[in-house]
Amino acid sequence: MDEQHLDYYQHIRFKINEWLKSKKGSKNKWAEYILLAPDLFHLLCKLSIDKNVLVSDKAKLAGVIAYFIYPLEIIPELLVGPAGYVDDIALTAYVLNSVINNTEPEVVRRHWAGEGDVLEAIQSILAMADQMVGSGLWKKLKSKF
Repeated sequence: MDEQHLDYYQHIRFKINEWLKSKKGSKNKWAEYILLAPDLFHLLCKLSIDKNVLVSDKAKLAGVIAYFIYPLEIIPELLVGPAGYVDDIALTAYVLNSVINNTEPEVVRRHWAGEGDVLEAIQSILAMADQMVGSGLWKKLKSKF
């Protein structure tokens, strides 16, 4: 696969799959969550253009999309590889949880490209976010949104 011709979603998926084949990636305790990164990014993008999502929530979604693609974030993928997606994943789950409070769950489920129930995935991520990111960084991230 020619990596330079991939869109961002495909690029994330490619990088994570390659990383998971490595010794470091296959032993990462957050691998099951990191695998969700491309599908969460896809969901953010789809919800940000859905007419059933409030404009105020779309602003939050746009902020998380920007955070996802910004190379110099709290845990940068440029330095730590796909393990750096843990903060993106946690922040995405946090914002999606607030969006779900204002949107019918079926709207969110309709755009989910991943496996399993997206609402369960969000709750699972939120339950582990403090450990994934570290409590100090997690509080800092949440305060931005």
